[in-house]
Amino acid sequence: MNTQTLSQKPVGEIVAGDYRTAQVLRSHGLDFCCGGGRTLEKACASKKIDLEEVVSELAALDMADNTEDNYNEWSLDFLTDYIVNNHHSFVRKMLPEISFYAEKVARVHGERDPELLDILQNVRLLRSEMMGHLQKEEEELFPQIKELVTQKKTGSVKAAIVEALEEEHDKAGELMAKIEELTNGFNPPENACASYRVLFQNLEGFQEDLHKHVHLENNILFPKALKLEKSLN
Repeated sequence: MNTQTLSQKPVGEIVAGDYRTAQVLRSHGLDFCCGGGRTLEKACASKKIDLEEVVSELAALDMADNTEDNYNEWSLDFLTDYIVNNHHSFVRKMLPEISFYAEKVARVHGERDPELLDILQNVRLLRSEMMGHLQKEEEELFPQIKELVTQKKTGSVKAAIVEALEEEHDKAGELMAKIEELTNGFNPPENACASYRVLFQNLEGFQEDLHKHVHLENNILFPKALKLEKSLN
């Protein structure tokens, strides 16, 4: 791809075309899920990151074999099942565990490390937000997308629902960004106990999964569903 064209392409679109690019963007601290609508040039400028360096790393991927799944080519009904079976299941499994360790570590070490109390508060908010969010997707939007795909029934996918879900994605992303800041980039102090380290490790893994989860919805599933809805009207 022409490097000038790449710099003017939205980061969400870049990752949608080749998920390997997510690792490059993530290594530079660039948001490709909630901030997926910004061009690569603007995303780099906002973080004061060398655009040419990022473009060079992305261009190098073209020379390597692409063995990643191309989510952009999947049918929308299959993609919804994939998201539920993988990412929604992961959230439901991990948030109770993360909450358990956040409570435990804050109770034992909160007086010494008061930021743990803030981490706990943000974890509680995240759990509350995410559980309701998953239910809304599974009971409202995803069945509508499947109906649109299998029965070509128009009027199913409402832009207002998609917009509300994207706003909830933004809230979850903001909470995780705050947690990352409070944990010093998920780096526990040298004197941290095993539970302390498990908490930070789980939080880092959760953030990585959340980025992919939100990317698949914001940058692939939602826009394609709205586009299909519009084409059938």
